[in-house]
Amino acid sequence: MKSKSPITRRAFLQTGTTALAGATLLSSGSCSQQSKETPPQRSEFVQRTLGRTGLRLPVVSMGACYGIDLVRSALDNGIVYIHTSSDYSERNHERLLGRVFQDRPRDSFVIGTSPDLPYTFRGSGPSEDLGRDVEPGLILESIEGSLERLKLDYVDIYYLGSMGRKETLLHEPYIDAYAKLKRDGKTRFVGITTHENEPEVIRAAANSGFWDVVLTSYNFRQSHREEMDAAIQYAADRGLGFVGMKTQAGVYWDRKRTRKINMTAALKWALQNENIHTVVPAFSSFEEMEEDIEVMKDLTMTPEETRDLALGDELGYSGHYCQQCGGCLSQCPERVDIPTLMRCHMYAYGHRQPRKARDTLGSWTSADIPCSNCARCPVSCALGFDVQSRALEIARVLDVPDDFIV
Repeated sequence: MKSKSPITRRAFLQTGTTALAGATLLSSGSCSQQSKETPPQRSEFVQRTLGRTGLRLPVVSMGACYGIDLVRSALDNGIVYIHTSSDYSERNHERLLGRVFQDRPRDSFVIGTSPDLPYTFRGSGPSEDLGRDVEPGLILESIEGSLERLKLDYVDIYYLGSMGRKETLLHEPYIDAYAKLKRDGKTRFVGITTHENEPEVIRAAANSGFWDVVLTSYNFRQSHREEMDAAIQYAADRGLGFVGMKTQAGVYWDRKRTRKINMTAALKWALQNENIHTVVPAFSSFEEMEEDIEVMKDLTMTPEETRDLALGDELGYSGHYCQQCGGCLSQCPERVDIPTLMRCHMYAYGHRQPRKARDTLGSWTSADIPCSNCARCPVSCALGFDVQSRALEIARVLDVPDDFIV
């Protein structure tokens, strides 16, 4: 989408702190580092309230971004909420944000993060889930590291990450740990993140009466969109705030990355659901930021943008986005964690972030991916992926020396 008044990189860097956009913060649950003043609202931006948190946010926020000038410019030009995690880039993303935050009023931004915990990868059921055997003390320790790296006294939202089943987010020891963090003033609100089995997880979060925010996958490529919308509405009616992720659905339609998904259209599509209060796309350039800031001003989808989102189906492209439905797991004779491999393929080949794919797989090596042993892959993917080919491409990524991975 073309901007009516393009925001160049030079303009971004020259914009002063007078352009800071603010979030309307609740007085209850405030922490020691919070100012009594709130910055002025940017009236030209569409804003929504993040459920019962009362946080008033522009509809576009910021996910992963590793350019410090880009983060500063985003905050200077209207972005308020930034999402990170202690496992992003081996904790370096939090360190980068800490350098940005140290010179800014605490009430001029909202930050959410999550602990780096030992997730369990399975060959059946949810492919990634915390399980219920992690020592809750690790949660309490992890937030201290995040606060040190972020150079903050507290975070606004602390998430329990990658929930794939309701039993995990309802596990009392975890809830007790997060309740303690709120009591101790380490976080103002608590949330969960989910990118598989989302409807069940979302409904469980709503019924818990404890969690405040859900960060969930939500995009036009999901085959269970009606079920998603029903679950989100159910939870929003009970006061939960919703942050949308993976809204760009893998970025490219084709495996060779010659046809890019209309990013503006994908972002607008997600925000047509008014219960999605803000979204956290990753930023890699000032041009992308300009496009996203324009979306914050007007969510109207043009007929051309609507047609663009149907391009994949028209041309027979399966795209890069894996919806983590788990339908492939029972089909694999080797019980390979296919959903995780397909998600990592999206990171490496769709998002062009091979390092994130490597970080997600942790200690995996190419030898842990036995797909070359099958003459013919028996797995039929719901979204039409060539599972064997994509798995072997990820195996090659694992074989590349660290010095060559960005």
